[in-house]
Amino acid sequence: MAGKIRCAHILVEKFTDAQKLLERLKKGEDFAKLAAENSTDGSRRRGGDLGWFGLGMMVRPFEQAAFALEKGQISDLVKSEFGYNIINIGLIQPFLVFDLIRYVSV
Repeated sequence: MAGKIRCAHILVEKFTDAQKLLERLKKGEDFAKLAAENSTDGSRRRGGDLGWFGLGMMVRPFEQAAFALEKGQISDLVKSEFGYNIINIGLIQPFLVFDLIRYVSV
C-alpha cells in the first residue's frame, strides 16, 4: 500500500466536459497541457500537480481513486463535491510503519 503519492488532476464542473477531456487523454494528448487549459482549480498553474499527499488529506472519493491507481495510470472520471476529476499518478512512496501508526492514531 502506498504511504504517499504525487499526482496531478484535472477538475471540471460538468460531466460532459470531463468525458471529452478523458477521451482526449486516451488519444495521447498531454495531461499537464489539458490541465493548464481546462482545470477549474489553482493547480492548473502547475499542470494539475497537487504535490505529495497521504491518506486523510483529500476528499474521500478522490483519495480512494488516487490510492487505487498505479504509477503512470490515469483514472476514469471521479465525482467529488468539487466536480469531476481525472487523476494522473506520478510517484508512489511506500507506506512506512511510522506512517501507519500515525494514520491509525488520528
